Amino acid sequence: MKLMNESRIVVPPRQGRAVVLTRGQRVRLEDIDGGQVGDVFAFSADDVSEFHSASHTRAHNSRLFPLVGESFVTNRRRPILTLVADTSPGIHDMLIAACDPARYAALGATGHASCAENLHSALAELGLTSQVVPQPINIFMRIPVAGDGGLSWLSAPTRGGEAVTFEAAMDCVLVLSACPQDLTAINGERPTALAIDLLADAETQGSIAND
Repeated sequence: MKLMNESRIVVPPRQGRAVVLTRGQRVRLEDIDGGQVGDVFAFSADDVSEFHSASHTRAHNSRLFPLVGESFVTNRRRPILTLVADTSPGIHDMLIAACDPARYAALGATGHASCAENLHSALAELGLTSQVVPQPINIFMRIPVAGDGGLSWLSAPTRGGEAVTFEAAMDCVLVLSACPQDLTAINGERPTALAIDLLADAETQGSIAND
């Protein structure tokens, strides 16, 4: 596998990028301009058939989305990422599937870029393939759940420079897609860029805490 060594990787609007993380390494995902959703996928570096699972994570933490200090777990119920800092409003989602060509075709937009295709393209850059598109960690995505169970699609509440930081609980591959969705309100006026900052390991960064 090719290891990406840049300290900052800009993910252009509507595109995705992948990085390889070693256990204990931290990665900061920033909304550069504000109002942009990011689809995050995480796979075991040893076996991509093991990946972050939203349903297993909800069961593990007994909540819809982990708090700072809590883990995201895989489909084999092993921790893969820990949320170690969050300078955003703390509104994220693990209910909505990644957008894909079928989703856009249903909305009348064939040939539209999608997070599912971004995932496959980003993995291919590392010589990897996945037969599935896992439920992503939708950072900065605002999908409130009403009392009657209804969902609303609202614009991301982040301001420019706000970010989340994860720590790798195992050697893993992390993919970030700057969601291309422009047919609903989630990305405001238009999709914009995100950034991946590769940080030192936990021993260097210190104990788990908010930024």
